[in-house]
Amino acid sequence: MSVATVHVPLGDRSYDVRIGTGLISALGSEIAPLLARPRIAVVTDETVAGHHLEAFREGLAAKDITMSALALPAGEATKGWPGLERSVEWLLAEKIERNDVVVALGGGVIGDLVGFASAILRRGVRYVQVPTSLLAQVDSSVGGKTAINSPAGKNLIGAFHQPSLVLADIGVLDTLTPRDFLAGYGEVVKYGLLGDAAFFDWLEANGSALAAGDTALRARAVERSVEMKAEIVARDETELGDRALLNLGHTFCHALEAATGYSGRLLHGEGVAIGCALAFETSARLGFCSQED
Repeated sequence: MSVATVHVPLGDRSYDVRIGTGLISALGSEIAPLLARPRIAVVTDETVAGHHLEAFREGLAAKDITMSALALPAGEATKGWPGLERSVEWLLAEKIERNDVVVALGGGVIGDLVGFASAILRRGVRYVQVPTSLLAQVDSSVGGKTAINSPAGKNLIGAFHQPSLVLADIGVLDTLTPRDFLAGYGEVVKYGLLGDAAFFDWLEANGSALAAGDTALRARAVERSVEMKAEIVARDETELGDRALLNLGHTFCHALEAATGYSGRLLHGEGVAIGCALAFETSARLGFCSQED
């Protein structure tokens, strides 16, 4: 299967999103051009480490790149002050310098946490996103929004810090549970609702095949979602205008996540799907659109 490339044009902070299968196996070739020295630091979670860390290590070894790794507990609860402190202190202990590269290997929690840790470590260290969930591949790994949660709310402490590269290996989606995959699908459908009716119709027609594991269809869904997000981010990197469109469904979603204690009772993608439904219901009741729409 060929690898697609979506470019995110942000001047000297521009980068590519690579989408396809086998990217983890080819990791050394993909990441080597970024390295000042042949080593990286990887932050992941315990679940992802069990599935992918050894293949990750082998992909790097093929180009004589070494790695050290930190595996944090899986789940939204990790995306807070303790998880951030543990990550930053570990990176300092690993003697990561400003010209080194940190890799976020995981879903949205790890991507957000590691991106923020990279933003504040030594006043800014480069990082690479290797998203392992559908939600992270189509949304949180692209655009440079990094954050942790606080008792006051979700994603309230963070920074805009663009990655140097995003590697979305479609093959890793096979390790997701059906619930995790469908949660990410809520973010994919959001892009269809944001102004691409043809994509929405395509998702409706191919939803069952996507869920069943059709790799080519999954790659196309990720590619189109990333294309749409890249276009919006290029116009409005720091969310002063159009980028707010990407928050469709998120107001209700964040309230629901806070109410459930950022636990496994509600996955982020599930919250987005529910939030979109509630947003449209509210709009209909306020007369902004018809109930039929």
